[in-house]
Amino acid sequence: MIPRYTRPEMGRIWSDENRFRTWLAVEVAATETLAEAGMVPKEAARAIRERADFRVERIHEIEAEVRHDVIAFTTAVAEIVGPHARWFHYGLTSNDVVDTAQALLIKQASALIAKDLEILAEVLERRAWEFKDTPMIGRTHGIHAEPITFGFKLANWYSEMQRNIVRFAAAAEDIRVGKFSGAVGIFAHLTPEIEEKICARLGLKAAAVTSQVIQRDRHAQYVATLAVIASTLDKIATEIRHLQRTEVGEAEEYFSEKQKGSSAMPHKRNPVNAEQISGLARVVRGNAQVAFENVALWHERDISHSSAERVILPDSTTLIDYLLDKTSNLIDTMFVYPERMRANLESTRGLIFSGQLLLDLVEHGVSREDAYRIVQSHAMRAWKENLDFHQLVLADKEITSRVPKKQIEYAFDLPRQLRNVDKIFARVFGNRGEKKGEPRDKTPKAARRAGRAKGRKNLGSRRD
Repeated sequence: MIPRYTRPEMGRIWSDENRFRTWLAVEVAATETLAEAGMVPKEAARAIRERADFRVERIHEIEAEVRHDVIAFTTAVAEIVGPHARWFHYGLTSNDVVDTAQALLIKQASALIAKDLEILAEVLERRAWEFKDTPMIGRTHGIHAEPITFGFKLANWYSEMQRNIVRFAAAAEDIRVGKFSGAVGIFAHLTPEIEEKICARLGLKAAAVTSQVIQRDRHAQYVATLAVIASTLDKIATEIRHLQRTEVGEAEEYFSEKQKGSSAMPHKRNPVNAEQISGLARVVRGNAQVAFENVALWHERDISHSSAERVILPDSTTLIDYLLDKTSNLIDTMFVYPERMRANLESTRGLIFSGQLLLDLVEHGVSREDAYRIVQSHAMRAWKENLDFHQLVLADKEITSRVPKKQIEYAFDLPRQLRNVDKIFARVFGNRGEKKGEPRDKTPKAARRAGRAKGRKNLGSRRD
């Protein structure tokens, strides 16, 4: 299902009107190329170029009778063109038009998605620099591990989006192909040279070889790439959902003054946008499985893929367009609570520095096995009795007799743990570091979100 908040650009691309207009563009390009080759009268090509048109309603009327969409289309156009229409669709089979036009529709959709990817990357980069030095606890298995920064987490998401941008560009390019090779792909009526010229006219490449259809491994790769992107967005949304949990409270999706979280519990502030992103990402991943199933067709073609593609291609591109926009807004407007991050980081009273203390004992002559036993014994006691791990360590003569107190204190030093954040950012962002005092860049989409962004700015980054 297409979300009710679909932006109009993507909806227009997959409309019947645009689909048939794109078919018409393919037909006209073919006719004009054939006229240049002397296979179609030039006056017929000119008449078709100048007169060819249709009404969507008329196409549907004819299709209800003939039960064939391309025949309904060519008939509706022929009614308007007149006698020269006998040269319309000359030498072509239905999928010469349908598959080639579909490549053009996907190209249009891909242009929007490519912009969406860049906008999300910009938002992630900006907020990563904003919180580059904001310490928080890193978690593995959901359990406190070692310190990180919130900006580091955002930088990781940004880096993944850069990989998505690269793989999406490759998938979009791989599917930018057309075909005019006829009913079984053997060029019984046209030639490979003619095909190449028609495709070039349309801004496409000619597939090296096809059956009656362009081979569906290309489409499977494309939809699978959309599924990978959806999984990244799901990953981001899931993390924010976890960080918004009452027991964590480190970040939270934007909640307006008039927003309601529950019909029964007025106190609720639920991560509904993040949950919607996670839910719809599952739909895109499910569509990828359908795309894989479409690869295996009977002989030179059957139409088992056709009905499925009428659903999964519009829906998947529309959903990704929607989810990228929604995720950009989620990141751009989310509340971040550094004080709560710091409190959670310190809540285990030094336990998160056990790894460094282990290494320091080893460096001072203790075997790794003994060092692990010593540190773990204090760590388990601190967990069980809610004691201060730092103080337990300082009271242990087996440790203090081996490691100088200054070295022990340094083991519990937070900046020491985070000393390589700048180097990580340099790896991720290169020399594009944000300068202090420099105004944040505004993309067109960010500008459209100005009202919500202003609300976030006014409320601040911290919970009152």
